Amino acid sequence: MQRKNTIQLQVVKEFVLKWWGKFLTLLPFVWKFIKVWWTKFINWRKARLVRYRGLVWYRKIANIFITSIVLFLLYLFIVDINFLWLFGKSPGLQSINNPNQSTASIIYTSDGKVLGKYFRENRTPVVYDEISPKLIKTLISTEDERFYQHFGIDIQGVFAALKDMAKGKSRGASTITQQLVKNMFKTRNQYSTGLFGYIPGLKLIISKTKEWTTAVKIEIFYSKKDILTMYFNTVDFGSNAFGIHTAAKTFFNTAPSKLNYEQSATLVGLLKATTTYSPITHPKRSMERRNVVLDNLVKQKVITQHECDSLKLIPIQLNYNVEQTYDGDALYFRTYLEKYLQDWEDENGYDIFSDGLKIFVTIDSRMQKYAEEAVNKQMRAIQRKFWDHWRGQNPWQDENHKDIVNFVEDIARKTKAYSILSARYNNNPDSINKYLNLPHPTKVFDYDLGEKEVTMSIMDSIRYMNHFMHSSFVAMEPQTGNVKAWVGDIDFKFWQYDKVAQSKRQPGSTFKIFVYTAAMMHGMSPCDMMVDKQVTWKYTENGQTKNWTPHNANGYSLGYPVSLKNAFAQSINTIAVQIAQQVGIPDIIKYAYLLGIKTKLENQPSICLGSSDVSLLELVNSFGTVVNEGINHDPILITRIEDKDGNVIYEPNTEQHRAIPYEDAWLMTELLKGGMTEPGGTSQALWGWNLFHYDTDFGGKTGTSSNHSDAWFVGVTSKLVGGAWVGGEHRSVHFRTGELGQGSRTALPIFALFMEKVLADKSLTQYRGKFPTKPKEKISRNYGCHTVLPPDSIASDSSTLEEADTPDDIPIPTEETLKE
Repeated sequence: MQRKNTIQLQVVKEFVLKWWGKFLTLLPFVWKFIKVWWTKFINWRKARLVRYRGLVWYRKIANIFITSIVLFLLYLFIVDINFLWLFGKSPGLQSINNPNQSTASIIYTSDGKVLGKYFRENRTPVVYDEISPKLIKTLISTEDERFYQHFGIDIQGVFAALKDMAKGKSRGASTITQQLVKNMFKTRNQYSTGLFGYIPGLKLIISKTKEWTTAVKIEIFYSKKDILTMYFNTVDFGSNAFGIHTAAKTFFNTAPSKLNYEQSATLVGLLKATTTYSPITHPKRSMERRNVVLDNLVKQKVITQHECDSLKLIPIQLNYNVEQTYDGDALYFRTYLEKYLQDWEDENGYDIFSDGLKIFVTIDSRMQKYAEEAVNKQMRAIQRKFWDHWRGQNPWQDENHKDIVNFVEDIARKTKAYSILSARYNNNPDSINKYLNLPHPTKVFDYDLGEKEVTMSIMDSIRYMNHFMHSSFVAMEPQTGNVKAWVGDIDFKFWQYDKVAQSKRQPGSTFKIFVYTAAMMHGMSPCDMMVDKQVTWKYTENGQTKNWTPHNANGYSLGYPVSLKNAFAQSINTIAVQIAQQVGIPDIIKYAYLLGIKTKLENQPSICLGSSDVSLLELVNSFGTVVNEGINHDPILITRIEDKDGNVIYEPNTEQHRAIPYEDAWLMTELLKGGMTEPGGTSQALWGWNLFHYDTDFGGKTGTSSNHSDAWFVGVTSKLVGGAWVGGEHRSVHFRTGELGQGSRTALPIFALFMEKVLADKSLTQYRGKFPTKPKEKISRNYGCHTVLPPDSIASDSSTLEEADTPDDIPIPTEETLKE
C-alpha cells in the first residue's frame, strides 16, 4: 500500500511540474495579450468620453442606460464562464438538462405492491398532471405572482425589493425559477464563488448572480409546466419530506392531486421556513402563515374573500406520519438486498439510496404477510412455553445445569454503552459496573405491545432480552429459485441480525439430505436395507486417533434391518453414520456443495449428523434442487431493476446447471415424501394441519441439533419449498427436552401455518399440486417399498426420534463465534 501511494504521489508531482513549466512559458504571452487589449480598451474609453461630452442631455441618459445594460450583461457572462477563475463554477447546460437530484428508490413486489424504499432524501418525483391545480395557484400567488410573465428574473420584483431595501424593509425578489436553481443545484454551498468569493460581501452577490444566469437558462430550455414540476419535486418541506409527493403523504396522507386550498396553503406556507412554520412544532404560527397565504389567493383573485374567510375557520387537520427508511414490510429481506446489490452498484456506478431506481423483487406481498403471521403466531406459543420451562431460572446454563459464568457480562462488554463508559471512566471496572447496573427508562421488546417502556439497568435488559427465543423462515419456488417470503427474526427493531442468510447454525438431521444424496449417487436405493445398530467410527484429528460412537435420539438401536426410506423418514442416526462410512465424508461435502451449500463445511465424521454450520437460505435452496429434478440455481431475489427513465439496467442470472442426475433426484424426492408416509416419519405432524383439501402433496425433513439449540424443518411441495429455524440468540439458550425443543414441535408448525394460508388463498392456486406419479426417465432402482414395522418397534410419539440429531460429543461453538 505504501509503495502504491508513493507511485501515485510521484505521478502527481511529475504532472504538476510538467504543466507548471508550460504555464510559466505561456505567462509572458498572456500578459502581453492582456496589456495590449487593456491599452486598446483605455484608448477606446477615452474616445467615448470625448464624444459623450458633446451629446445632448437625453442622449447622455440613453448612453448611460445602454452602457449599464451592456456592462450588466457582460458581468453575467463573465460570472457564468468563471472568467480567470474569479467567480467559481456555475451549473452548465449538461447539468441543467440532466439535473442530479437525490431520489428514493422504490422496491416493488412480484404482485405489484410497494415493499419499501431506499433513500437519503425521501423524494418520489411526480409529473405535472399529478399536481393539484389548487396547489399550483397557491404557490404562484404567494411566491411568484408574475411567474408566467417573466423569463426567470422578475425585473419589477427586483426594483420593488431595492425600493423596500432603501426604506429599511426586507423583501425577497427570488422567482420560482431562481428558487428551483437554489434547491436543485445548491448554488450557495455546492458551487464555489472563486477568488472574489473570499472578499467580504461579494460571495452572496456572486451566488445570486449564478441563480439569475441559471434561471434564464432553465427558462430557455424548459416550459413553465416543466419548471413548476421540477420545483415541486425538489423543494424541502421539512420532516424528511422532499418533494410534494412525500410532503402530501407525510402531512395529510394524501396524493398531490387531491390537495385542497387549505392543505396547499399550509404546505406553501412551510416554504418560508420549514421549522418556524411547522404545523407539528408550531401549530399557531403555521395557522397564521396559512391564513397569509390564503389572503394572497384573494389578492390574486383566485378565491373570493368569502371563501377565504370560510377556509380560515377550518383548523389544520393533519394526518402526520414521517416515512422512515425502515418503514414497510420484509425489513430483513430489504437489509439483505441492500448488501446483495453493493457489488453491482460499485461496478455500475449506481446508488440505490439516491438514483430513483425501481427494484422489482421476487417477494410476494401476500406470501410475505402469511410468513410473518406464521412466525409470529408460533413464536408467541413457543415463548410462553419457554418462560414456563425456565421459570425462576436463567436459560443460559451449561450441561451441568449451572449458570454460565459471566454470560451477561460478556455480552455487556460488546455493547455500545460499555464502550462509551469505558472511554469516559478510563476502563475503571467499578465505575463501569455502577452505571451498567443503574436503572433508567428504556424500551424492550414485548409481543403484545411491540415495545414497552420499563425502568431497568443495562444488565437487566440484557437478561430480559436473552429470555426470548428466535426464529426465521424463507420460502422459494424450486423451479425458478424465486424467493417468495423472507422472515429474518421475530422483530427487526430489536434484533437486526438476519437469521435467513447471515446466521449460520448446526442443521442437525436436515443435513441428512446430503448424506442420502451421496448414497443414491453411489448406487444405493430407497429400498436397500441396513441394520439399525450402533457403530464406532475411528478417525484421526490433529494427529490423534479418536473414536466416535453416535447414538439414536431415543437412546437405543432396533437391531434389525430397516429400509433407507424408513431410516431417512425416522431420522435414524446409526444408519446415516453407516452410509457416511461407506460413501466417505468428502463425497457428502461434494454433493452438499453441488446441491446449493455455499458455506465451507468441516471434514469430520460428525458432519453426517449436521454438526457443520449452514444458513437457512442455502439449506432451503438445496432442498429445492432435489425437487427441481436435480437442477440447481442460486436463489433469485430480483426480477429486474429500472432506472428513473424506465430503462432496464439489471436482470438476474437465471442460469441453471444439473447438480445430480434426474434419477437420483427422483429417488431423493421419494425419500422426502416418505417422511409423511413411512411409519415413524418425523414430518407426519403435518397431517394435523388443514393442508390436504387442495390436492397437494407434501414431504420434508426435521432437524434438531445438540442440546436442542437449533430446531429446523424444511418442507417441500411440487411448487414451493419452505424452511424454518427456531433457537436462541445464543446457542446456550434453549429448551432442555426434545418434547419442547425438537424441530417437529417448534419449526414444523411455522411451515404448516404458512402453507395453510397460501393454499387457502384463491389468488395463489399456482402453488397447489401433487408430485409427478410417473418419472420422465426410466428409474433403474426400486423406490416403491413401504415399511410395515411391528407395533413395539415404533415410538408412541414418533417425533421423539428427533429429540437430538447430533451427538452430545460434538463441540458447541463458543459465544464469540456466534455473531458477526
